[in-house]
Amino acid sequence: MGITRINPGMRYCATVVHNDTVYIAGQVADTPAKKDITAQTKDVLRKVEAAVKAGGSSKKKILTMQIYLSDMRDFAGMNAVYDKWVDKANKPTRATVESRLATPDYKIEIVAVAAK
Repeated sequence: MGITRINPGMRYCATVVHNDTVYIAGQVADTPAKKDITAQTKDVLRKVEAAVKAGGSSKKKILTMQIYLSDMRDFAGMNAVYDKWVDKANKPTRATVESRLATPDYKIEIVAVAAK
């Protein structure tokens, strides 16, 4: 029943492992002002996968993902990248919503939970 906190920051941890569950904090793109939805989605999914791996799991064990888009007009562009990335045999549950993000430069943020 231990809790492991990976990459703790000033306000949150990037990854928290409790029992056999890996919780991933919201991931956003690096240098978002220079990236369109395709580049930001690739960046964010890479970071989600790295955080899941840091927690001792893999993308095929992701249980659920919450995807926040700053503009639903980016839905198709995000899905074009997501559909290539997701493990076809082990798709997680997913919700995608439109929301204002921390800065106007962010187009996407993803939160995930995985089994270990």
